[in-house]
Amino acid sequence: MLIALFADIHANRQAFEACLAQARADGAERIILLGDYVGYGADPEWVVTTVMELVNKGAVAVLGNHDSAIGTPREHMNQLAQIAIEWTRGELGARERRFLAGLPFQHHESDRLYVHSEASNPRAWTYVTGTMEAARSLTATTAHITFCGHIHHPALYSMSATAKMSAFTPTTGAAVPLLPGRRWLAVLGSVGQPRDNNPAACYGMLDTEKSELTYCRAAYDIEEAANRIRRKGLPIWLAERLFLGR
Repeated sequence: MLIALFADIHANRQAFEACLAQARADGAERIILLGDYVGYGADPEWVVTTVMELVNKGAVAVLGNHDSAIGTPREHMNQLAQIAIEWTRGELGARERRFLAGLPFQHHESDRLYVHSEASNPRAWTYVTGTMEAARSLTATTAHITFCGHIHHPALYSMSATAKMSAFTPTTGAAVPLLPGRRWLAVLGSVGQPRDNNPAACYGMLDTEKSELTYCRAAYDIEEAANRIRRKGLPIWLAERLFLGR
């Protein structure tokens, strides 16, 4: 089965539409959504409604910290994120709010774990920025492969049977064999706000039969996404950073 994995959509309709279309054209049979559907971007209602429709058709969705912040004001946010969340609260209806509030922190099936941040304490929203955090996440679960988002940078970590860690930045379009002798933590890049200096939307494609993961990029109409942010009166940097992949 080919599974498309999307993280950190951040209310970017143009990026999400492009990723969905490309993944489906490449044969995606199932969709997994790793959180942060709202925040930063101009189309939270459309994105959340689309995620709800996908879940109704069999997709899996987990909660992200920006999604949690919609109904939990105590969630800590930086200034730009807080401005966007406060605006987003006024854009979502009761139905969308209930959906976000009901999402799980993680989802475990087969030999895979899906979570927004990491597995040792999903509620703490810890960033996996190196092998130390990756090892803590891997040792907290028995899953062969853990998929997460949160940092907006694509990265791949693995742990050997002797707990030796390795890490590398995956190459776009190159299938990585997820060997059975190691355990894996795949950090998906961001659909809606990449921060790895590549403005193209990022997502993953998992081939469960071959046990291979491919990181993919999709070009999208950044100008339109940025213009919508400006028209909604959100901070200008939220528009400008899309062109830079930062």
